[in-house]
Amino acid sequence: MKQQAMSEQDNTAYKPSEIEPKWRERWEAEGLFKAPDDASDPVYVLEMFPYPSGDLHMGHLKNYVIGDLLVRLLVAEGRTVLHPMGYDAFGLPAENAAIQRGIDPREWTLSNIETYRETIRQLGLSYDWDRELATCDPEYYRWTQWIFLHLYRNGLAYRKSSNVNWCPSCQTVLANEQVEGGGCYRCETEVTKRKLPQWYFRVTDYAERLLKDIELLDRWPERVRTMQENWIGRSEGANVTFPLLDRAKEAVEGATGTEDPGLEVFTTRPDTLFGATFMVLAPEHEWMEHFLAVSPDREEVTAYIEQALLKSEIERTSTDRVQDGVATGLEALNPLTGEAVPIWVADYVIESYGSGAIMAVPAHDERDHSFATRYGLPIRTVIEPPDGEQVPEDEAWTGPGTLVNSGAFDGLTVEEGIRKTGEHLEATGQGGPAVTYRLRDWLISRQRYWGAPIPMIHCGKCGIVPVPDEDLPVLLPEGDIDFTPKGKSPLEAVPEWVAVPCPECGGEARRETDTMDTFVDSSWYFLRFCDAKNDEQAWDREKADHWMAVDHYIGGIEHAILHLLYSRFIMKVFYDTGYVKDVEPFSSLFTQGMVLRFGDKMSKSKNNVVPVGPFVGEWGADTARITILFAAPPERDFEWTDEGVQGAFRFLNRIHRFCSQQVDLAREYHRPDHLPMEEMGPAARSAYRKSQQTLKKVKHDAWGFHFNTAVAALMELYNELSRFTPETDLDRRVMGHSLGLFIQMLAPFAPHLAEEHWSRFGEPESVFRTRWPEPDPEGLEEELITFVLQINGKLRGEVEVPAADAAEKAVMLEAARNHENVARYMEGREVIKEIFVPGKLVNIVVK
Repeated sequence: MKQQAMSEQDNTAYKPSEIEPKWRERWEAEGLFKAPDDASDPVYVLEMFPYPSGDLHMGHLKNYVIGDLLVRLLVAEGRTVLHPMGYDAFGLPAENAAIQRGIDPREWTLSNIETYRETIRQLGLSYDWDRELATCDPEYYRWTQWIFLHLYRNGLAYRKSSNVNWCPSCQTVLANEQVEGGGCYRCETEVTKRKLPQWYFRVTDYAERLLKDIELLDRWPERVRTMQENWIGRSEGANVTFPLLDRAKEAVEGATGTEDPGLEVFTTRPDTLFGATFMVLAPEHEWMEHFLAVSPDREEVTAYIEQALLKSEIERTSTDRVQDGVATGLEALNPLTGEAVPIWVADYVIESYGSGAIMAVPAHDERDHSFATRYGLPIRTVIEPPDGEQVPEDEAWTGPGTLVNSGAFDGLTVEEGIRKTGEHLEATGQGGPAVTYRLRDWLISRQRYWGAPIPMIHCGKCGIVPVPDEDLPVLLPEGDIDFTPKGKSPLEAVPEWVAVPCPECGGEARRETDTMDTFVDSSWYFLRFCDAKNDEQAWDREKADHWMAVDHYIGGIEHAILHLLYSRFIMKVFYDTGYVKDVEPFSSLFTQGMVLRFGDKMSKSKNNVVPVGPFVGEWGADTARITILFAAPPERDFEWTDEGVQGAFRFLNRIHRFCSQQVDLAREYHRPDHLPMEEMGPAARSAYRKSQQTLKKVKHDAWGFHFNTAVAALMELYNELSRFTPETDLDRRVMGHSLGLFIQMLAPFAPHLAEEHWSRFGEPESVFRTRWPEPDPEGLEEELITFVLQINGKLRGEVEVPAADAAEKAVMLEAARNHENVARYMEGREVIKEIFVPGKLVNIVVK
């Protein structure tokens, strides 16, 4: 239904297309939302910046509306708010779109940014546009490259060859955090493994602090805190070194120069070490190539490894599949039993956990038991269950008990055995107590074009050399470049870009051709917003300290691990190196729910999006805001419906018409002090009380992120005022006063309409430059009435109750039964009938 058809064709009809543009222009012209760096009361509000993939739709808009509402509340309180906008502009989607269209990803991205900018401005959102940035701008990625070099100089960036997650569709590597359910987080293609030289950030150096400092995030959702804790995955146990024997020892000694090499494993159960009867290595283990060189079963082991690496990590670790593996024919020494134990390879062991090797204790681990049973390997019990409990032969005992068959450790409980075994290993130089983490170092290399080039140079004489700071940014080449994925970076095919003199010796050298993961770009953008135009440094320390940490950060739960964890890591690095005062980047985090349509998340691929631009042109930005804010609590998903849109528009239309009709009265009386309630008639008193109670509730609910109930309260107040017909001068003052409060409360939710009527009420300044008044304490008090209580028609008591309760039968019957005198007359008697007269009396008939 068209909104024009919903409005009567008269001069009080609500026409957002006439109202909204002039207020957007005025806000920008007056610099209403600019944030000077010398503010004495700074607040930083930030929504996770968008990836510019096309026009905005309502699924994107929700978090921007939430942030805008908070900013307007703060500005109305006299606070100075930093509220910037930028674009997370590098990445695979732009490159893939460019390939499909045969254009440069830069052209595609900048066009999308322009569309986003125009749409966001059409919404009138409260951004300081002087701080706008895009991560694909050389003036931004110059500093992304400087950050890489800063980490490199501090030992936190390094390059190594390893088996990495590879997306065959995107033709690039993925960090562990970007593999979801065994598939690529972008295209869902099953991820495989490939051995490549890659760049990493040493995030594991910060694992314990990232975990411990979750305690500081008391204004984050518990769900997100738990997700980060689980991803970091702290495990306590012990490291154990199994010395290699014979050919295995010789192979590793010869390849690494290590004397008496040993296989190190991490175990959470060192108390079961006497039950370790074989070892299992991950197919990707760093020593596997050395073992293959001397394995008597080399062909069989090689074939197994090749097949294992084709499987996803989810498939390999599934508990529903039969575990399989292959013996290498090599052995190591159990350091406590002195027995030789065979070394196997099995895909259920993952390189990324611990050291990529395990000691197998089949009597007390279900997977090891299944494996040992299948291949006829020894199973030795070393934990005896309590109270003589019998364990079936086809099961492993994983519960508590007492150590047996464990030499000097016999008789200890499991807890004592874990502690004392760890101490013994440490004392004898065979290992010792240890902590490990699920978290792996952050793989930041990408074999694609559209990203920030890694600022390193490969020289045959000097090795790997950093690009000097004065040569930044290392610009992406432009021109006729083939972006088609080929399993290596497209930059390799640009020889004039790759060839470069070595900055140390001046000889021939070549640039690093990998680009950075886009999560590097977004791991620090909140700092750049503090000093967005600085061309001498990434940010000025004084300005960053003035605005940081972000007071209100708003975005989707899907970023709970990747973006938020990486940002916390980068912030800690700069805290340690003296560039910021805060150890955490985001003081408060709010994760909004999704906007659904036809039961699914809005998505172009599902053809269920509602584009913002055309919607605003027809219905107005304020209608979009009220639809989003009223539909459900903001942390919950909600279904976008035409009925919801029409309801929001009708509400705004009624407000517009009512305020237009009452404009003369409102112009005269909209900003008086508190009014004398004792002189008011019942209708005026009810309207005045409702306005004061709504003022308190809207402020409370808005700051509590209960936006839907705040809008509901405004609807109730409108209903109350629309029923009130002023007759006396005091009545008119009550109406004018209440309308003034109503428009101030409406302003954060429907800012254009509120500004329109605030102006019509005769106010020269923006409604957002006017502080909300405090509610009248007398008006917050409930109106009390005296309620008569009868037994068999005779007065037996009276009770004072709020007027609202006096209309509720169940409430008043309960009050009557609890009245001391009424209860005395009812004692031991049967209730025949209960008579309720709303607002007046209860009569209980008994015999």
